[in-house]
Amino acid sequence: MILIIHLIFGYCLHSKLCGTNYPVCISFIVVNEFCERFSYYGMKAVLTLYFINYLHWNQNLSTAVYHAFSSLCYFTPILGALIADSWLGKFKTIVYLSVVYVLGHVVKSVGAIPSVGDSTIHIALSMMGLILIAFGTGGIKPCVAAFGGDQFDEEHTNERRKFFSIFYMSINAGSLLSTVITPILRGNVQCFGGDCYALAFGVPAILMVIALVVFISGSGMYKKSPPEGNVLLDVCRCLGLAIKNRWMSSKYDSKRKHWLDWAEEKYPKRLIHEIKMVLRVLVLFIPLPMFWALFDQQGSRWTLQATRMNMAFMLNALLILMFVPIFDVVIISQYPQISFTSALSKSFTYAISHRYTSVRCTSGSQDFSINLGLLDSGASYTVILKGVSHPTANNVHIAWQIPQYALMTAGEVMFSIPGIEFSYSQAPANMKSLLQAGWLLTVAFGNVIVLIVAEGAGLDQWMEFLLFAGLLVAVCIIFSIMAYFYTYVDLGELDKLFPDKTTFIKRSTPGNHFTLILLLWYVNKNV
Repeated sequence: MILIIHLIFGYCLHSKLCGTNYPVCISFIVVNEFCERFSYYGMKAVLTLYFINYLHWNQNLSTAVYHAFSSLCYFTPILGALIADSWLGKFKTIVYLSVVYVLGHVVKSVGAIPSVGDSTIHIALSMMGLILIAFGTGGIKPCVAAFGGDQFDEEHTNERRKFFSIFYMSINAGSLLSTVITPILRGNVQCFGGDCYALAFGVPAILMVIALVVFISGSGMYKKSPPEGNVLLDVCRCLGLAIKNRWMSSKYDSKRKHWLDWAEEKYPKRLIHEIKMVLRVLVLFIPLPMFWALFDQQGSRWTLQATRMNMAFMLNALLILMFVPIFDVVIISQYPQISFTSALSKSFTYAISHRYTSVRCTSGSQDFSINLGLLDSGASYTVILKGVSHPTANNVHIAWQIPQYALMTAGEVMFSIPGIEFSYSQAPANMKSLLQAGWLLTVAFGNVIVLIVAEGAGLDQWMEFLLFAGLLVAVCIIFSIMAYFYTYVDLGELDKLFPDKTTFIKRSTPGNHFTLILLLWYVNKNV
């Protein structure tokens, strides 16, 4: 029986997709990423509107909280990388933090139910849910891509590069479907007497559960690299020692080729060389947050821009043809019709006191309803209606956003996919999650930039858009110069330079100290 299990496990571990060099297990990782991204972007698609319409925050506060949440989602990858590389390994880190992720979605959905407490409870649950989601999604971000890359043999670099493209396609497929479906759930499905935010947040929670189940299902097929020590802690200590020695010895000691070489007295040369590799990549990442500062405004400023535009768009008909059969069978039996109320039929309300009196008058061609609150009583009132202009609201068509999205998507494809693959290929084996976290930090700092500008600059919207676009042009020029002088690293050369793969110093434990004392006592007694 044990032999049979061993043979099955060995087959699963080494089996390939349809005779190719793609491991079977990557299909589980791709499906997991699709469901997780559906969960994340589906929730974010209605988050800004949730802040404004449900929590009744203003646009600037909603934008600030949205980008604060986004930045937290991309700061926490450092924590996930630390846990994966130093403690649990990538697989367990993904599983455990996915559970935290699911809990965050559940709490967020409960906070969107009107009957659960007052506005303070809703805000508290919403913030708690967002924090849990940020730790969950951020913690697994650097692990999933690196874990997928680990499934390939070193010689299959071309297949691994294509995997990252497929991986990113799954991200955008999940994002596309979720940003279409969840707004429909919010606006067209009524619950609790209004827009159904609870359902719009609940469906992403279900997708995250599916993502977790799919990922665990492939457990027996994965290559699971064990954690290799406290990577981040050793890196920080090595950097600190190098800076300290460089500062204290610069006046009387000989020069070193690199300032990190001042840590050679305590740390292995291989570790120092690997840190140099990582630092070169991180320096290259410095200008990149500006791209994400512009890109991530799609979920805040662009969403608010769309609400002020003419929403009648022919793409909606195509999407309805695609999704109506699904919703008819799965969710709702009848798709509610969308109706637009004419501006001429809206009533004008003027509140003067808590007591309201409705006064109705009729002209020859149009009925008007005027609600007045009158402080006096028993008097006669004359209301004179003069011809006024009625400018058409939202007269700029939303189709004008298509060029924005098309260009941004083209830029994202050419920017993000190579970025993920570059971060993986240029990282030492024991620092791949760490460098993936460094790549994701560019997104975090990009959202921080938006947060600062939105709260502090006080610019008109058009000026703010031009500011970000101009800064990105300058950053593109700077990055092009930096990339021109970057030298790619061959990890095979690293093994040739340092055959001994030991990168971490072995720290003494109390047991080691006791053994050393006994050894010294024995030697002293017998000499």
